[in-house]
Amino acid sequence: MAIPVVDPARYDQQLEAKRERIIRDFARFVPPALEVFPSPSSHYRQRCEFRLWHEGDDLFYAMFEMQGSEVDPENPQRKTVVRLDNYPVASRQINELMPRLLDAIRDNDLLRRRLFQVEFLTTLSGEALVTLIYHRRLDEVWEAEARALQQALGIMVIGRARKQRLVLSRDHVWERLQVDGETLVYQQVENSFTQPNAEICRSMLAWARDVTRGSQDGDLVELYCGNGNFTVALAGNFRRVLATEISRTSVASARVNLEANGIGNAEVGRMSAEEFSQALKGEKGGRRVAEMALEDYAFSTVLVDPPRAGLDEESCRQLSDYARIVYISCNPETLADNLETLTRTHHIRRFALFDQFPWTHHCECGVLLERRD
Repeated sequence: MAIPVVDPARYDQQLEAKRERIIRDFARFVPPALEVFPSPSSHYRQRCEFRLWHEGDDLFYAMFEMQGSEVDPENPQRKTVVRLDNYPVASRQINELMPRLLDAIRDNDLLRRRLFQVEFLTTLSGEALVTLIYHRRLDEVWEAEARALQQALGIMVIGRARKQRLVLSRDHVWERLQVDGETLVYQQVENSFTQPNAEICRSMLAWARDVTRGSQDGDLVELYCGNGNFTVALAGNFRRVLATEISRTSVASARVNLEANGIGNAEVGRMSAEEFSQALKGEKGGRRVAEMALEDYAFSTVLVDPPRAGLDEESCRQLSDYARIVYISCNPETLADNLETLTRTHHIRRFALFDQFPWTHHCECGVLLERRD
C-alpha cells in the first residue's frame, strides 16, 4: 500500500487523469457525457486508523508502505514504517486531535502501555469518536484515566482489547449532511462501514436523488444498503422503499436513521442480496420473507452499491428484470464486467465519476440504466 501524497496544486491534474481513464475504459458502452464530482483536495477523510509506534520514550503515529506485490502487514520484512506527525488526507479535526492525543498519553503509563492502534471517526458536524486498541486487558483504573482524557479533549472514547470493548459515552457519532437544502441525519457506528469522504457522499446522494426524480408511482428496492445512506436520501422519490443488508449492525443503524429522519415509507430487512433474489423468485420462504410482504410492492427501480467484487452473473440477470437500475460502484473494473451483462437489456442514461479517494487510483462511479424499448 502506498500512502497518498497530497499536493493540492496538482489536484485538477490528477482528477483529469481519472476522468480520461474512466472515459477510455467505458467507451465501448457508448455512455452519455461523464459527470465529474471533485473532492476537496485535502482533509477529506472523516475516518482514519493509525498504528501507534513506540521507540523508547517516543511515541508516534505510523502507517506501513508495503514492499513487493504481496500485501502482508504482519510480515516485518516486507513493510516500511512511515512516521506521521500529521496526515493531510484526514479531516482537519483529526489532524487537530492527533498531537493533542499523543501529548495526553505519552507520559501516562496507564493509557500508553501496550496501546498499538488508534482509530478516529469524525463528522462534518464536529463530533469525534476515538478508539484506543490494546494488547492487554483494560480495567477500572484504565477506564478512570480514559474518562479524564475524554473530558480533556472533548471527544468520546472507546477502549478495545481482545474480547473486550469498553464504550465510555456512546459507540457512534451523528453526522448531518446538507443535501439539496435539506439536512439528513445519520448515526455512524464505530467499526462499521460509512462513506469516508463526507463531501463526496453529499454529491453521491444529490446525484442519486436527481436521477430518480419522478418515481413516486413506483417502489425502490435497495441491495447492500449499509446504514441507510441512500435509503434516507431517496425515500422521498418513491412510493415505498424496501432495503436489504446482511450486517446486523448496519441494519440496526439503518432503522435508527430512518426514524431519526422521520421516514415512514421505507423498511430495512436483514438479508443478503442472494437470499433476496431467491425470495423474489419464490425459492426462499420463512418468517423474514413473510415479514417483507413482497406482494405489496411494485418495484420500478433497483439500487445496488456492492462491495469491490461487484455482482455475480446471477445477480446481474436478476437486475435486468427492473425498468431502472442505479448502480453505485467502488471498483470500475468490476462495474465494467457487470455492464457487459446489464447493457444487453438496458441503456446507460447517466454516468458519473465521484473522486472518493483523491491521490489514489481508486474511483467511485454511478450509473443509471433504463430498460431498452
